[in-house]
Amino acid sequence: MDRVEASPSLELVNLVLNMQARGEKVYSLAIGEPSFDTPREIVDAAYKAMVSGDVHYTSSYGTMEFRDAASRKVKAENGIKGGVDNVVFITTKLAVYAALMAASQEPYEALIPDPGYFYSEPVVLSNGTPVYYRLNEDFSLNVDEIRRKMSDRTRVIIINSPSNPTGKVYSKSELAELYELCRERGVYIISDEAYEDIVYSRPNFSVGSLEDEPDLVVTLFSLSKSYSMTGWRAGYLVGSKRIVYLVNKLLENTMTCFPPFIQHAAAYALNHGDKFIEEFRREFAERRRIVYECLKDADRVHLNEAEGAFYVFPRLSIQKSSTQFARDLLQKHNVALLPGVSFGPSGEGHVRISYAGSVEVLEEALNRFKTFLRDYP
Repeated sequence: MDRVEASPSLELVNLVLNMQARGEKVYSLAIGEPSFDTPREIVDAAYKAMVSGDVHYTSSYGTMEFRDAASRKVKAENGIKGGVDNVVFITTKLAVYAALMAASQEPYEALIPDPGYFYSEPVVLSNGTPVYYRLNEDFSLNVDEIRRKMSDRTRVIIINSPSNPTGKVYSKSELAELYELCRERGVYIISDEAYEDIVYSRPNFSVGSLEDEPDLVVTLFSLSKSYSMTGWRAGYLVGSKRIVYLVNKLLENTMTCFPPFIQHAAAYALNHGDKFIEEFRREFAERRRIVYECLKDADRVHLNEAEGAFYVFPRLSIQKSSTQFARDLLQKHNVALLPGVSFGPSGEGHVRISYAGSVEVLEEALNRFKTFLRDYP
């Protein structure tokens, strides 16, 4: 645990909390949480399960109802050819750690994207060494870079598409190239697809669909973003039977199991929730439009194209660090966003802007951001 660093954004979060405790209004573009409540139908499904007595221990693999719903969903929508035995119910953040432990049972190296989500800490927790691989300038995969970074100790590569923080959605061709490289070398791919349903200009492609049956690809899914269920901690892992068995060993010796009523609601969402996904996607697309409309002519802002998720990761033409900029923006204009360096060395000079919050907060925060940046050193 001594090797694990605190959350990269913890200092900024603490500043926000201190300001709010003093009664100050903070316009946050920092948090990746949809502003919507969980749809009432999903809440009702959990409530009905609870009052009917579905409140007892269940299998650490997850309920059969949920695993069946998830296996049918990944076949139909992701093209992953797995059955119930290839699915385990697990929160997605824990699934990263669990998948790393299952795929690498000795000191190892894991390749993680730069810039990318906070994967280095679970690598360290699972007795591994994180090795960054840089993305292309447009944040697409650079398979040649990945090939160069591989060593005899490489056991896993983590990918995240649609991406947090860049909003990039990887193409089928670049994922197929990566899969062939990993297949040749016997390297696992952990594919974090938490934002699979939040896409705009390009559909999500699951690299696990390239396998005849789950083998080297471990795919992680979440209900947090698709159905605005962040507080439910509902997600699932799809992998080979061996990987699922090992992940289950971790769960049965830690969590024991997850609440069955939450799994019932999650199964309901997978079976009946397409209408909610469509509604949320339309809302996020409109907020994405607002971001581009507001910032398209902004001085010193170089916008990337966000093809998915609900983030943009613009590069700023400034002299100070992204951390100092984020701190100054918060203290002087009460706007919170995350410094790009939090997401890896290549993130320096960028900031992550989340448009998951309300339209009112988004518009006010963006206007303050532009005003502040205009005269910033």
